[in-house]
Amino acid sequence: MDDLNLVDRGCCNGHGGTCSKLDVYDWLGDVINIANPTDLVEVRFKNTRKDYFRNVNNLQLSQGEIVAVEANPGHDIGIVTLTGDLVMEQMKKHKVTTINGDLRKIYRKAKPADIEKWKEAIALEHETMLKSRQISNELNLNMKIGDVEYQGDRTKAIFYYLADDRVDFRQLIRVLADTFKIRIEMKQIGARQEAGRIGGIGPCGREICCASWISNFVSVTTNSARYQDISLNPQKLAGQCGKLKCCLNFEVDTYLDAQKDFPPTNNQLEVENGTYQYQKADIFKRIYWYSKVGDKTGIFIPVSVDRVKEIIRSNQKGHKVSLLGEVVEAKPAVAEIVFEAGSTRDSLTRFDNPNKSKKKRHSGNRDRRNFNKPKA
Repeated sequence: MDDLNLVDRGCCNGHGGTCSKLDVYDWLGDVINIANPTDLVEVRFKNTRKDYFRNVNNLQLSQGEIVAVEANPGHDIGIVTLTGDLVMEQMKKHKVTTINGDLRKIYRKAKPADIEKWKEAIALEHETMLKSRQISNELNLNMKIGDVEYQGDRTKAIFYYLADDRVDFRQLIRVLADTFKIRIEMKQIGARQEAGRIGGIGPCGREICCASWISNFVSVTTNSARYQDISLNPQKLAGQCGKLKCCLNFEVDTYLDAQKDFPPTNNQLEVENGTYQYQKADIFKRIYWYSKVGDKTGIFIPVSVDRVKEIIRSNQKGHKVSLLGEVVEAKPAVAEIVFEAGSTRDSLTRFDNPNKSKKKRHSGNRDRRNFNKPKA
C-alpha cells in the first residue's frame, strides 16, 4: 500500500489518482512466449513521461514495481507499466528511437535507500518550481515554468516551461544550476499538457479528458465545430487551457459520414410564394431549416434533406416548386399520469385550488361566530 501511495505522489503530483492515462492493459499477460522471449520493459515517470529499457539482469518484474533504471547521468526511479511482447508494439506506436542503436538498462529493483532518496527529491519539486519562477521573473523572461521533475538520484532536474515565442534561457540555466547545485534540462510543453497535469472538471461534469486518459494531443480547429453545426462562440469552445476543446474532435467523423449526401447550404430555394434561405440544420434527423427572405417574424420552416435536393434540381432547370414541403414532426403521445393516493392530504393537486381551502376557512370562522352568539 505504501508503494501505491508513493506512485500516486511521485508520478501524478497528487492529482488525478493513479494516473490512469499512463496505465496499459496487458491483454497478453497470461500468454508466455517461450520461443522468442523479450527483455523489453516499459517504465513510466512523472508528467506523462514514459521510456523503454532492457531487462539485462533478467529480473522478475511485474506491473507496479519500482525500479532503478539507467539515466544520463546517474540513475532514475520509475514504475513498471508493461512487460512482454506488447512493449515492442508500444514502441512502434510511439515511434521510439534508440540511443546508439540500443536501449538503456534496468539496473535493479529499487532498494529502500533508493525509494527514500526518491521521496526526498519529490518533496523538493514544488519549492524548486516556485523559486525558479521567481528567478525567471527577475530575468524578465517571457515564459512560465509549469512544473519541475527531479531525477531519482537528485543529480538532475527537468524544468517544464510554457512560452509563446522563442526564449533565450541560457542565463536562466546558469542561475538555476548555481542555485540548486544540479544539472538542468529544459523542456517546452503546451497549454494542453499543463492543463492535463493540473486537472479539473469540464463543463460536462466529468474530469477533463487531458487529465484522465488523453496522452497524445491532436490539433483542433474551428472546422470541427463547423462540421457539427456548433456556434463559433470562443467562450464555449475553449477549454480550461484556453485552447479549443479536445472533445470537438470526438464526433467529427460521425457528423461527416452523416453529411456525405447533404446538399450545399448556400443555395436559396425558389418557391412560388417567395425565396427561402438556409438557417440551420438538424444533421442526424436530416432536416434543414429555412426562412423566407425578408421575413422578420423569425419563423423557421423545417424541410427534409431529400426534399431540399429535389427543389434544388427543379430550380436548376428553371422551375419553381409550388410547395416548400414542410415537415410536420409527430410528437410522441404521452399518457397522462394520474396520481392515486389513499388520502387527499397526499394528493399532488391539493394546492391547485386555493379558493376551496379559503372557502372552508371562512365557513369555519362563520360557524364559530354562530356558536359564540347568544341565543335570543
